[in-house]
Amino acid sequence: MTIYILAFIVVLLVITGMALGAIVQNKPLKGSCGGLNKIGMKKDCDICGGDDDECEKEQERQRQAALAKAASTDLAYDATAKGKSDQ
Repeated sequence: MTIYILAFIVVLLVITGMALGAIVQNKPLKGSCGGLNKIGMKKDCDICGGDDDECEKEQERQRQAALAKAASTDLAYDATAKGKSDQ
């Protein structure tokens, strides 16, 4: 029984280490060099149609949209600014 407990603890430590590594690196997860390329289905991708540059452009567009959204959701209020609502 102790072997099972030790094995479980080791597996938990490995999974935790891998998760922390992914979080600390702060990079998007990437697929292996196999996958859709190896079975000829890469061209069926709905986003890029098999063009890696298109995927890069889409990821950059999503990053820019997220940054713009974060900038537009400013929670501060400028009470010194005079506007139509002051009248």
